[in-house]
Amino acid sequence: MGNKKLLILATGGTIASDTTENGLSPEHSAAEIAAGSLHHMTDCRIDCRDILALDSSNIQPEEWQVIARETAAAVPDYDGIVILHGTDTMAYTASALTYMLRELPIPVVFTGSQLPFVHPLTDAMDNLRCAAAMALSGRPGVFLAFDRKVMLGCRGVKVRTSGFDAFESINYPYVAKVTGSGLEIRDRLLPPRPAGPFRLEEALCTHVFLLKLTPGLDPAIFDLLLQSDYKGIVIEAFGAGGLHYVHRDLYEKLLELRQREIPVVVASQCLYEKSDLSKYEVGKLALERGVISAQDMTSEAALTKLMWVLARAEGVENVRTWFGRSLAGEITLDGEIGV
Repeated sequence: MGNKKLLILATGGTIASDTTENGLSPEHSAAEIAAGSLHHMTDCRIDCRDILALDSSNIQPEEWQVIARETAAAVPDYDGIVILHGTDTMAYTASALTYMLRELPIPVVFTGSQLPFVHPLTDAMDNLRCAAAMALSGRPGVFLAFDRKVMLGCRGVKVRTSGFDAFESINYPYVAKVTGSGLEIRDRLLPPRPAGPFRLEEALCTHVFLLKLTPGLDPAIFDLLLQSDYKGIVIEAFGAGGLHYVHRDLYEKLLELRQREIPVVVASQCLYEKSDLSKYEVGKLALERGVISAQDMTSEAALTKLMWVLARAEGVENVRTWFGRSLAGEITLDGEIGV
């Protein structure tokens, strides 16, 4: 690692928090966290910057753009970048930056912790050290490191509220793990190396709604979304992608959305395996009305991809084309590695 340069960008979150009269709140800087966790890395230059100090519940698309800009500006000067982030929305931010940082030439690794770094039993040191090792590995891409495992940023999902194994890689293997010999990286699972010049594409359409389908959902909800000027919808449907039409017919509304050129992406409420709308009648009827399958994407990856795509493409068919492509490993195409 000699002569390598690592940048740590802090955005707040539990890892930077301390106890206040109002509960845990971000109080500590990136430099404090790095000094307490990475003091063994004497042969690497480590720079630290505090760009936000927020609980991740308050990190929204505007903050994704701030983080993306700060990251992009630093790319030419560093071998790797670690972004400290609260765990609750880390999967959304990591997915968003996966699309916004195009042809990324270095590793950008998100991490955080379930206990503040000042807590005597914190997981912050392990997580930051794993993230730093991945950031200095020379493998380009956006990643999420947690509990001694590394996953693609667009595949990570928070599945536990307080356990140290808070994140899992959904429908894709972990790309690296800490073993007895150090960080073991599985190169065949990594995204392709950049084929063109690095560029920041930060534009997002924030008028995208994520709807969890429930038995008895009133189709009138879609009228409200149209009145609110939403430009795209992601539906977490049942199982392989089923939506109801008995008693309350959702399909009439899906057809209306299609006619208005409002793309509807259908994912599954199940974490694992893909939505397959061609399997059952209830899915085929949705396909006939123009919905777009999210395949095996996470809801976080589908939502942020739709925001990113709608800032670049208009019309359902153009969005469908984008969703048929894997931009950074967010979907498993035929012949690729999946779980």
